[in-house]
Amino acid sequence: MRPDLVIFDCDGVLVDSEPVTNRAISENLAGYGLHLTVEECMAQFVGGTLSGVRDKARRMGADLPEDWVAEIHEATYAALRRGVSLIAGVRDLIDALEAAGVAYCVASNGSREKMRITLGQTGLWDRFEAAMFSARELGVAKPEPGLFLAAAKVHGVDPAACVVIEDSASGAKAAARAGMRCIGYVPEGAGVALRGQGAEVVTRMQEVAALLGVDG
Repeated sequence: MRPDLVIFDCDGVLVDSEPVTNRAISENLAGYGLHLTVEECMAQFVGGTLSGVRDKARRMGADLPEDWVAEIHEATYAALRRGVSLIAGVRDLIDALEAAGVAYCVASNGSREKMRITLGQTGLWDRFEAAMFSARELGVAKPEPGLFLAAAKVHGVDPAACVVIEDSASGAKAAARAGMRCIGYVPEGAGVALRGQGAEVVTRMQEVAALLGVDG
């Protein structure tokens, strides 16, 4: 069934920013005694907030200062400004949604500033600026459902008529709690964690249009 609203996550769904962000986190944490590869950081931290990263890293043995979140914001934003790319197939999917008259928006645990950096350099800022929901602004983050429910409310759409596109189990859990269908984008791996939260898993963004009924 064609949805009335498609809610995109940002990092890892619209833009390929997770490796860049987690490389910056890996390098930073090494300075505080916690040595994790980029892949280990992604496994531990993707889908969470930076305050959540701080708390988990401390439990893992990192001696982080009180102002660490501000520090890592600066480090990750600097890394992102050096360049990120669009997820392959995303622009075509957005074009298909527009052609079909299906509303779309972005809902992220990241800040609007971060989305301005990533979406701005990939040409998507103008398409999402008026339809953007940030956990930093709303005060509720995934896996809580409030971010997605706020998007549905603003668009005047029943949650059951929404589809969320996510790359993390945290986001898929938020979608399930909101009563929304979730498509999990997992370009690598089996997507076990997302399937465990009820997501339909795809490995290519080009598969999503057919699942949404907007493939012409």
